[in-house]
Amino acid sequence: MNKTYKILLDGEEIGTSKLEKADAPMGVVFGEIIFEKIEWNYDSIKSYCLTNNIEIANDYPEDKLISTRTIDSLIIRNEKGVEIKGVGNQISGMDSEGFEISIEGIAYPFYEEEFPHHVKSYNEMFKE
Repeated sequence: MNKTYKILLDGEEIGTSKLEKADAPMGVVFGEIIFEKIEWNYDSIKSYCLTNNIEIANDYPEDKLISTRTIDSLIIRNEKGVEIKGVGNQISGMDSEGFEISIEGIAYPFYEEEFPHHVKSYNEMFKE
């Protein structure tokens, strides 16, 4: 079950993610961003946030590390084109280690239908 999700910013596809990590009880998924265009990095993400009044949660210029608050124009779609809606989509990471996208607060039952493998992994943690 290796789906690839498209990441769009202001309607333009900027990359993809497998959304390979999760916090199932919280309705959260996140994963590495594979950027389509090389120019997305610490500087371009920070510049985008400043230009568009996006709140920056953490900013460490010396490490080129940044994490954003919710970016409303950041849309994630599954392979059928359905938007993965939560209460907030953020980008975080650093130039030297790459960047992740996270979607918080995805409602059930949609979460369970779209990410059954994450729900299963979580449930299996409690089996003896």
